[in-house]
Amino acid sequence: MVEYHHGKALMEMIPLGISSNTAAWLLATTGKKKEQPGHNCPTGEFTITPLTDFDYRMVNPIDYRPFKTMQHVSMGIKKMPKEEWIRIDRGYLDRIEERKQVMQTNPKEVFGSNPIVDPAIAELYEEVMDLLPRRFPTMFDLRGKTLHNKATNQSYSVDLAGLTPLTMLRNLGENVEEDFYIMCPDAENELRLQGYIACFPGGFLSPSRVGMSMREIHQPVPGFDARIGKGADRFLVRLEPGDFVGRMNWSLQTDGRDLFRIDGNNFYPEKDDQLPLKPRAVNLGDCYLRVEHQTLTRLARSRAVIFCVRSYMTSLQDVRAEGNGPALADAIESMPEKLGVYKMRPLWSETIYPYLRQQQSL
Repeated sequence: MVEYHHGKALMEMIPLGISSNTAAWLLATTGKKKEQPGHNCPTGEFTITPLTDFDYRMVNPIDYRPFKTMQHVSMGIKKMPKEEWIRIDRGYLDRIEERKQVMQTNPKEVFGSNPIVDPAIAELYEEVMDLLPRRFPTMFDLRGKTLHNKATNQSYSVDLAGLTPLTMLRNLGENVEEDFYIMCPDAENELRLQGYIACFPGGFLSPSRVGMSMREIHQPVPGFDARIGKGADRFLVRLEPGDFVGRMNWSLQTDGRDLFRIDGNNFYPEKDDQLPLKPRAVNLGDCYLRVEHQTLTRLARSRAVIFCVRSYMTSLQDVRAEGNGPALADAIESMPEKLGVYKMRPLWSETIYPYLRQQQSL
């Protein structure tokens, strides 16, 4: 298998705060990537290296393992080139089909928007549909006002005048695996979530969050306001068009590998959720490490901030087979107490810990 890793797999990372859509641990990488030519150009012109021999069927998913035992909270971001914004591997067709099904059966949850976000949706659509044929010419072909996806044999208009914002969001969902959350500045220049397409949310999302600020969205998350909130606000204010930054987030999913999760992975006392008095039965075959590669950028015209999430699922069986089981168990165990309760650790830790720390049989 060819491995387009867009940089080395991230093994050494520091647990930090909470993500906007899964409210799990954010992980900071050690070291920084060098900026690519054109990376900080505010005009929107970037150097995009075409992958002229790219065959998605031969590309392995990136093996992100962003966990390390440290009780530390930080934003954990690093610069990245625009050409790494969208990632494609051998699971592409299966997940695109899964996204189409989710959009069809759960449109009220998958799509969210206020009219104020329409210009930003159009600008985002332009950016992504322009990037795809430039970065992946073996998969996408742009002819005039039509983008042809060679993998799915579907064609999509890129003529903004003939497309509604909902159609643009749906077209994005049918061509890339990334989810997009669009935050627009209000009259006081505070960023608020005004629109999204989220086929693979990891919980912590509902249409009711449209219009909320980052602090309001993260209100249920232990430690966010005290340790991350102010830093996140300052960072977003400084984010300029042409800046692309990445961060990692991970969590545990103990009841199946489905990627579409509106809630269920976290404990919300403000919703009158009650933790069971006893740990629940856990089928180890249904337990997965859920990792998110997240990126942030700002659009030039609308000044909207785009929070982009690409999700990866790895069974705990595979994590243990790699020899990473003990490290994952230690990372889970080292979570601050309130965060551990928020992530429902008391319900499954008695089953998960010994399994991860058990020697893999030969």
